[in-house]
This record gives sequence, structure tokens and C-alpha cells, in this order.
Amino acid sequence: MDVEDIEQLNEEIKNPVSNIKPLRGFEIIAESMVYMVYDIFGRNLLLSILYQMGAGPGYQIAERLKKEYQKEEFEIFELIKILVKELKDYYSIQIKSIEESEDKLRIVIENHCFLRDPIKHRERLKFGKAFCRVNKGYFETLFKALLGEKTRSIEINFLENDPEKDLCIEELIFKF
Repeated sequence: MDVEDIEQLNEEIKNPVSNIKPLRGFEIIAESMVYMVYDIFGRNLLLSILYQMGAGPGYQIAERLKKEYQKEEFEIFELIKILVKELKDYYSIQIKSIEESEDKLRIVIENHCFLRDPIKHRERLKFGKAFCRVNKGYFETLFKALLGEKTRSIEINFLENDPEKDLCIEELIFKF
């Protein structure tokens, strides 16, 4: 093949960098990763891996916030306000309801997170299923690290998908 042939071939296969959609590639890899780990190692290991993928950044952000705010423990609603502001590039959260009792605080939220579009675009990924464990690990670790001894346990649970509003309904449960 001579130089002219190579130039012609390059002209035919040319694809400007502006056409590349990196998030689409991430979606394909994420879906593949979830189901390959599931198929090879099973559900429990998959859920544990995804939880830990979220827990790592959750711990790092918690450590950074402790230094930034120069304190070890936060109040729940103080922390929610800080987190919503801090994570505005990744989450859009609104509080739907709050239920308080002597030993528990339950906050129902509407959440459009950074994982929503990849889940929507991939046939096998589903809202509230395995891939969402990343968020569960992230927020549970973050809250535990920043609330200290104020809570006995913290859970984040998927309740439902709301396709009309393009968000998930989730609950945060803080047990005292």
C-alpha cells in the first residue's frame, strides 16, 4: 500500500474526536463488568465488590470533609446540606418526607444520580439492583464516618423508580 492509498483509507475511516462519546463506552463496560462478575463469582461477591467500589470514595470524601470543616462529627441535617452542595456534579436530591421516632429517623428522598443514565441506556442494568450498590456503599460509609457515635446503623434503600420524574425514590434510615 502506498502513501496515497493510506491517505484514501484514512479519509474513509476518519472519525473526529468530537464524535466520541466516552460515557457510552463506560456504560458498556459497566454492564459487562456487573454480569461477568455475577456469572463467574455469583451474586454475593458482585454485591460486595460494588458496595466496596462506593465505600472507598465515601471514606475519602469523609476524611476530606473532616479536614475542611475541622470537625470529626456532624449532625444529620447539617451533613445532608453539606453533601448535596458537595456532590452537585453527581446527584440531584430532594427530600420527599421525614419520619422521626425515638430510635429512628427515616428520610425519603428523590434522587437523580450519576448512574441513572448508564442504567437507562443498558438493557440488562436495572434501577435499584446490583449496580446501585455503588451508591449504597458510598453513602453508608460516608454517613457512618461523619456521624460518629450518634447512630447505631445507617441504611440507604431503593424504594422505586419514577420514570416520569426521571429519578429514584430512596430511603435513608438512621437508627439511634
